[in-house]
Amino acid sequence: MESLNLKVDMNPNKIHDVEPKDTYRIAYMIHFFLGAGYLVPWNAFITAVDYFQYLYPTKHINKVFSVGYMSAAVTVLLTLLCWPKSCRIQLPSVRTRMNVGQALFISALMVAPVTDWIDHGNQSEIGSNVAFVVLVSMVMVSGLADGLVGGSLVGATGELPGRYMQAVFAGNATAGLMVSILRIITKGSLPHTQKGLRTSTQIYFVFSALIVLICVICTNVLDKLPVIRYYRNKSRNEATGHMAIGTHFWVVVKKIRWFITAGLVIYIVSLSIFPGYLSENVSSDYFKDWYPIILITTFNVGDFLGKCLTAIYLPRRSKGAIWCCMARVVFYPLFMGCIHGPKWMSSELPVIVLTLMLGVSNGYLTSVLMILAPKSVPVEESEVVGIAMETSLVVGLVVGSAFGWLWNLL
Repeated sequence: MESLNLKVDMNPNKIHDVEPKDTYRIAYMIHFFLGAGYLVPWNAFITAVDYFQYLYPTKHINKVFSVGYMSAAVTVLLTLLCWPKSCRIQLPSVRTRMNVGQALFISALMVAPVTDWIDHGNQSEIGSNVAFVVLVSMVMVSGLADGLVGGSLVGATGELPGRYMQAVFAGNATAGLMVSILRIITKGSLPHTQKGLRTSTQIYFVFSALIVLICVICTNVLDKLPVIRYYRNKSRNEATGHMAIGTHFWVVVKKIRWFITAGLVIYIVSLSIFPGYLSENVSSDYFKDWYPIILITTFNVGDFLGKCLTAIYLPRRSKGAIWCCMARVVFYPLFMGCIHGPKWMSSELPVIVLTLMLGVSNGYLTSVLMILAPKSVPVEESEVVGIAMETSLVVGLVVGSAFGWLWNLL
């Protein structure tokens, strides 16, 4: 009787190489929700433009918010990149950084309703200068937290398969859409009076803070998922040597210089128009103070659709996407035409259509760049690329926010 030679491969490395399933797509959904969560505070502040313009009618609210928020965010991101060059102390873990940032988000969001309660207790009809300084300070604290949470999340996600980066940026777009819907519901469900406006805004900020609180839970669950542990261990094993954030940074930047340039152009164009131009430089006799909310919601809907499109089609080569990013400068003459062009261009429909196109192109091209860039370098450089790309986007946001003031000169 012939013996049966059964070959059983008991190599532990091969067993370890079996990818765990993302059961019920929990890891994907958590990345989606975390991507939404770290942009909720920014969208919460800019979408409440009707309320802040009522309190501070002489201030350029969204333009001040944009410059303050983005400047703070880019400061943190640059610190993350340069930390190992100037300090031997190891950076805290991704989870710790995100937890600290999310705690700052919640604190900043709750200051707005608390300040309102104090002013309302004093029976003031408009906000005081002290309250405005406190508000802008909280916007800047949110910017610091954005750099901490966003940089850490995008950097860590760069080590994972591209679908998780797509989830993060689809979540980014959902944040704007979610907050816009929340603002419409809270504003529309209460009387259009001083008291109704204040109450709706208080509810709006409390709900925004609760969304971030849920993100804290998601952050602490994520590291416990087998699929995430698998990919992070795999990244460490594949890396030929440890590469600290900041080490050989300029070597990595040179490899992705066109991605960085394209990211800068995307957000310089977008932030010089959104939200400042949309909330201050165009108006509607029909929609009145609802008009900036409608335009900001339209942009957020377009941004959401654009970021979801990468789940349907993702180009294999980046060259075409980079050229499309550069071509977005065409929005400048188009939006300028809405102010100084023919009368029909200043009507509501052309402005809304252009705003939707601005949002769709912003969402799609951002998501494409952020998915392709980390995959264009060795795995040990992917976290550096993720943070470098996030930094380039925020620098673009800062420059774009500054350019937004130029519309006041036209």
